[in-house]
Amino acid sequence: MSEKTRVARSSARERIQQERAAEKAREKRRRGFAVGGVALAVLALAGGIGVLAAGAGKDKPAGGAAGPVSAPTGAGGKDGLAIRVGAADAPSTLTVWEDFRCPICGQFENVFRGTFHQLENSGKLKVEYHLATIIDGNMGGTGSVRAANAAACAQDAGRFAQYHDALYENQPEETSDAFGKNSRLIQIAGKVDGLSTPRFKSCVEKGAHDAWVSKSADAFRTGGFAGTPTVLLNGKPVFPKKGDENISPANLKKWVAEANRGKQPGKVSASAS
Repeated sequence: MSEKTRVARSSARERIQQERAAEKAREKRRRGFAVGGVALAVLALAGGIGVLAAGAGKDKPAGGAAGPVSAPTGAGGKDGLAIRVGAADAPSTLTVWEDFRCPICGQFENVFRGTFHQLENSGKLKVEYHLATIIDGNMGGTGSVRAANAAACAQDAGRFAQYHDALYENQPEETSDAFGKNSRLIQIAGKVDGLSTPRFKSCVEKGAHDAWVSKSADAFRTGGFAGTPTVLLNGKPVFPKKGDENISPANLKKWVAEANRGKQPGKVSASAS
């Protein structure tokens, strides 16, 4: 056998191995989209984006975060696990459970971002974000945990909303685990005015809020949620639909208006908006 033939066969074997590994990763992802063996319904959002809720069945405890729980500045809600965006006295509350590594969460946020901010800035709605880490459990890696800790560090700096949006705008492929690198998370912080400071970098690199992230992940894992994103308007599910109506930016505005009928909007401060 010639050297050229041996090299060709070796390359062919490597390609086959790579294809098998990729297929295994795809299959694992498909299993992750199933909840109790039943895939959740596909929802067509604005712009024709198809959405599936990522299943929570494969989630694992975040674990590994020892020491006292250090909640980010201003965290509230049950057990101090919610990060609020919008006026504290807004008449309606949208509760969102998300995973920064979850591609469906990214699609959801990128479609609804403008609507959320419009409702927040008018005092009609506040959004309470809860951070989950299910993709680390489904796919392996640490990107969900690392990004959640970085977002909590951004909350300390009063830049959660801006950094939250920047993470989704720069979300990597689910299988790459690029958010598992603190250097990448710090790089993205450079896109947010006033965030890329020594204090923020130290918070990210030390994992200052890892134990809090772990507590939040455990609350999601034991909370009976179907997957991410989980979205509740005033405690009632609205994703992928509310009653017989699919969620959309127009429907969300309508639902908030109906819930707020006869109520005064909240007082929006510069920090809330």
